[in-house]
Amino acid sequence: MALHFERSEFDARRDRLIIEMAEKKLDAILLFAQESMYWLTGYDTFGFCFFQCLVVKADGSMVLLTRSADLRQARQTSIIDNIVLWTDRNGANPAVDLRNLLNELDLLGARIGVEYDTHGLTAFNGRRLDEQLQTFGQIADASGIVGRLRLFKSPAEIAKAEKAANLSDDALDAALPLIKQGGDEALILAAMQGAIFAGGGDYPANEFIIGSGVDALLCRYKAGRRKLTKNDQLTLEWAGVFNHYHAPMMRTVLTGKVSKRHQELFDAARAALLAVEKAMTPGNSFGDVFDAHARTMEAHGLTKHRLNACGYSVGARFTPSWMDMPMFYQGNPEPIAPNMTLFAHMIIMDSDTETAMTLGRTYLTTESQPKPLSRHDLDLIVQ
Repeated sequence: MALHFERSEFDARRDRLIIEMAEKKLDAILLFAQESMYWLTGYDTFGFCFFQCLVVKADGSMVLLTRSADLRQARQTSIIDNIVLWTDRNGANPAVDLRNLLNELDLLGARIGVEYDTHGLTAFNGRRLDEQLQTFGQIADASGIVGRLRLFKSPAEIAKAEKAANLSDDALDAALPLIKQGGDEALILAAMQGAIFAGGGDYPANEFIIGSGVDALLCRYKAGRRKLTKNDQLTLEWAGVFNHYHAPMMRTVLTGKVSKRHQELFDAARAALLAVEKAMTPGNSFGDVFDAHARTMEAHGLTKHRLNACGYSVGARFTPSWMDMPMFYQGNPEPIAPNMTLFAHMIIMDSDTETAMTLGRTYLTTESQPKPLSRHDLDLIVQ
């Protein structure tokens, strides 16, 4: 069995979920988010691209409904004992299989929470689910329950995040010698991903972001590679990943001579990140952290070049994105508390001059100031 945590850790997580379910008077919860299943049981798969559901009852008992391709996956990666299969066939409607399973579990007429807000439940399958459950019991949206439990990391999870951050640093170390005039983005990307794999890490939940020249102003992955020129800019956003726990980092690295505009944007990005660090303490909210970012950008005359969010929670995530909730955006009331792993990114994209600058790293929150999980400093990197 390929479990990455002690059984006692999973028991503690289950108990936390049971308490939340009791407070919300739920007789059962239907989990569709892969990260929820992984956190609760260790179940590790990309099979959530098809219909699957983990049913958790108020007494803590669990049943997984999935396809035959994931039967052994669940057995070998999770603590789930009871696995029920729905059969691939023409006209199959696994929502009917789920309703029948819930009936067998004596949940007819029960109050059932559904994890709707997840890539693991498409709109199509959500509609089929609602059709089957509308007369079955009292249905409630339970989307945020497990997600909020995952926000607060245990000591064992923090160790995973710290290992992931070490791998992030290793990836940057592997990339730097290749970032120079004539350097190939393909080789840079291969070196970064290779360093993480060589260190025992995993695939990330989304692609690394790499772009130079005018493409350095992008903050999403796109296909196509380029070679660096004498005076160039290369934006990188990547994450070390260990047992699916992510520690993203972000940098814009320069080659050749530093332009006046690059220096101005870097000074603003560094000042903003330090302001964000200062705000990332208990007593403040996620919205307060964003406000620290926004005020600094405004002071540097960069409001129109910044984004409307400056980071988010990170942890064990699955495709299509390592971004987790909550996010740093205006007015977010979620309090900062100890034992969160949070990624803060300062992204300045000046399209007027085609100048990019980014700076970001992952932090562990504490009772006071956050702890950066990267061993690298915040100096501007010029190759």
